[in-house]
Amino acid sequence: MRWKNPRRKEKPVTEIVRLPDAEAVAREAARRWIEIARQAVEARGAFRIALSGGETPRLLYRLMASEPWRDQAPWAETHVFWCDERRVPPSDPRSNYRMARETLLDHVPIPSEQVYRMQGGGLISSATSDYEEKLRRHFRLGRGEWPRFDLILLGMGTDGHTASIFPGTRAVSDLSHMVLVYEVPQLGVERMTLTLPVINNARHILFLVVGEEKAETLAAVLEGDYRPSTYPAQAARPVDGTLTWLVDEAAASRLTAN
Repeated sequence: MRWKNPRRKEKPVTEIVRLPDAEAVAREAARRWIEIARQAVEARGAFRIALSGGETPRLLYRLMASEPWRDQAPWAETHVFWCDERRVPPSDPRSNYRMARETLLDHVPIPSEQVYRMQGGGLISSATSDYEEKLRRHFRLGRGEWPRFDLILLGMGTDGHTASIFPGTRAVSDLSHMVLVYEVPQLGVERMTLTLPVINNARHILFLVVGEEKAETLAAVLEGDYRPSTYPAQAARPVDGTLTWLVDEAAASRLTAN
């Protein structure tokens, strides 16, 4: 799909689903994952998803690898990418790839050639170009075209970051690359991330947010003024897709709207 509006300015239609706890968030995410995957396979013959790291996705991945969820997903037609990665090798305990592999990928029948990990332990320049080339080849992209994922799973940090798009960094305003590797000043480490144009070209964006420690930030993101440089999660605004937030009651405790 050609990218015509890489930075949607108007507020998109947003579905906010409040659930009792993290386990309920994971169950609802699993249900939606399977529904979207089946629809994608029926319509286009494949399901393309970008995964995130974090504790709530960890719960989701374990759930998807267990019965009855495991038998409901079209694994043979599933293609797995990542939203972001730390600058560590795949064997490192901090690796998003390792977490997904141990909790999900080792337990479901996804063909290994349909798993496209970010080269977190490689050289900066080669890691970026390698992943962009994977995206171009898989999605068969021409000039001026961007990948269109069926589902992108995102979380949100207490600082309002999503994927590895952190407040006040160049990742918030980068509209020319598909993949970015940069040093996050707040952390003093390098991160690799899909950029907002890629995220916002998805058919479905699904946020998973749990915990009271995120309540104040969630209220600012969903109900406050639009300040994406301060709260990058606000910049997740699909051009032609759905935006859904699955939040537990603790995270939603500061929201004024029901």
